Amino acid sequence: MSLRIFYDKDADLGRLDGKTVAIIGYGSQGHAHALNLRDSGVRVVVGLRKDSTSRPKAENEGLRVLTPGEAAHEAQVVMLTLPDERMADIYKEDIEPHLADGDYLAVAHGFNIHFGQITPPENVNVFMAAPKGPGHTVRGHYEAGKGVPSLVAVHADPAGDTLEIALAYAKGIGAGRAGIIETNFREETETDLFGEQAVLCGGLTALMTAGYETLVDAGYSPEMAYFETIHEVKLIVDLIYEGGIANMRYSISNTAEYGDLTRGPRVVDDGTRARMKEILREIQSGQFAREFILENRAGNPGFKALAREGQEHDLERVGAKLRGLMPWLAEKRLVDRSKN
Repeated sequence: MSLRIFYDKDADLGRLDGKTVAIIGYGSQGHAHALNLRDSGVRVVVGLRKDSTSRPKAENEGLRVLTPGEAAHEAQVVMLTLPDERMADIYKEDIEPHLADGDYLAVAHGFNIHFGQITPPENVNVFMAAPKGPGHTVRGHYEAGKGVPSLVAVHADPAGDTLEIALAYAKGIGAGRAGIIETNFREETETDLFGEQAVLCGGLTALMTAGYETLVDAGYSPEMAYFETIHEVKLIVDLIYEGGIANMRYSISNTAEYGDLTRGPRVVDDGTRARMKEILREIQSGQFAREFILENRAGNPGFKALAREGQEHDLERVGAKLRGLMPWLAEKRLVDRSKN
């Protein structure tokens, strides 16, 4: 499939006129989708269980909050912005019974549909609108008049206009300002999981932690180790984000660039690439999905233990201390847990 990129001019927000969009969930992605669509003039309701701690947050924003079943019953477009591990159960219990012929079921990540945890009815249109950034960034960029690029994909199209509805939805959350990229559920799901595990989250945090530990174990101060292996990562990533790796290398010193080119391949070598391929195979085969689903069914004992171990690492204590000396970091925070 040749790559197609759409922008605001290619998407008609009027496709959503007369339709109610239900956002099921109000976490990082959910709050951004609901607020951005609302501010784009789309009629939005939010679906949350009555005991959800997110209810006051959504209501304080002036959004109409219903139960997931009520929201799905009222809406013609139902977007699931739920955690992957909870989505299938909530869909089966609260959403599927209220889907009508010709409705549009949407997801912000293809995991559950691609790996068969959710099988939508044949008379329902199914699409994905997946911003390539955390929800807090999606909201912040929208408020600043910008956008975060988004992927769109169509899984089922009995109505014949599902791509147009998906593009309208993506435009409504601000993605058309940056670019709406057409893909498919398999490609989005598998590349997203791989990126998270091998590079963006798993690979990066493991590399930063290992660098911090290497310096501290060698006798350097934890504060210097934190600055050099964690704090300054943003400075480098911003340069890459702005203009690619070459842009970053243009900006740094010759000493840093020489070290980058000669030592980087010793850290990420053929053994690393082989392990990356193994991780990709686990994703493609469904092994990771099965492991994740079983872990959650068991109550997440391993997940919780690993998360607690990370939270208790010395670098978190040192980082909190140093960030406390830099109050400007708290200005215009992307993550405000009291609101989203």
